[in-house]
Amino acid sequence: MTAVVGGANQPLLKRYHANPIIPRNAVPCANSILNSAVVPFGNEYRGMFRVDNQNRDMLIHTGKSKDGINWEIAPEPVKWVCRDPEIAEVVYAYDPRITPLDGRYYITWCHGYHGPSIAMGVTDDFESFELLDVVLPPYNRNAVLFPRKINGQYVMLHRPSDNGHTPFGDIFLSHSDDLIHWGRHRFVMGTAGGWQSTKIGAGPVPIETPEGWVMIYHGVLTSCNGFVYSMGAALLDLEKPWKVIHRTKRYIMAPTELYECVGDVPNVTFPVSAIHDAATDELKVYYGAADTCVCLATTTLKELMEFIKTEDMLAHA
Repeated sequence: MTAVVGGANQPLLKRYHANPIIPRNAVPCANSILNSAVVPFGNEYRGMFRVDNQNRDMLIHTGKSKDGINWEIAPEPVKWVCRDPEIAEVVYAYDPRITPLDGRYYITWCHGYHGPSIAMGVTDDFESFELLDVVLPPYNRNAVLFPRKINGQYVMLHRPSDNGHTPFGDIFLSHSDDLIHWGRHRFVMGTAGGWQSTKIGAGPVPIETPEGWVMIYHGVLTSCNGFVYSMGAALLDLEKPWKVIHRTKRYIMAPTELYECVGDVPNVTFPVSAIHDAATDELKVYYGAADTCVCLATTTLKELMEFIKTEDMLAHA
């Protein structure tokens, strides 16, 4: 009998014992700090943090850490340099992702431009930041770049949406020659039953393995008390990443702890970053909890791959 990774009734991810690692009030202006992206940077870590201030403006702040757990968040939001004055004003900016690509760090986020659109920026040092352009028009969220070109083109996951809280949503993929102009749109996957029955959206930057791209994503169900955000994972084809090879039927984490269930938006575990240590195989997953704070959970890439295959909904379709 094949062992079930995570145990018969246990999710795969193990929560860090001192969650949340970043509380809602880590900077004086903050109402909450959530859904934030982090990356290794030299021997340290850097991050782009969604800070909803006490006026409830949604903006991005930088952060730095020596160990990926204890963070120093900048008290003021990022000052984006933009060559085009038409898009230079940041009305709101939230749920960033960071992708190391071509020797630079590219940031994608939900950007206020006549509704929620996708903007892209870049930095080399996490000190200065350039807003490149609005790369996908309203309405869209959850844009995530792949960490290398595939068949000579840049590739990005995203989730078309609406102007509100989006009671629907599937994951799509687009291609680009220059990171600015996007086309060759492909459907990746849609909602399914249970914990992912209302909408889904891409989470961290996909992780490349010999068997395919590992994509951690969020799935949402609608309960009598509102939305519930859990996490799942899928394996995508290496050369045609809109083709799904495996997809988890069971979630890898769901909101069960007090800090995930009580906050500005209850019952949310929202994955944004995943850092894999090739030497130890440890996989750290950073996630927003209850739209209020930032938390950490761990597994190994080997365990995650086993879970994706063992819990594959496509094998039983």
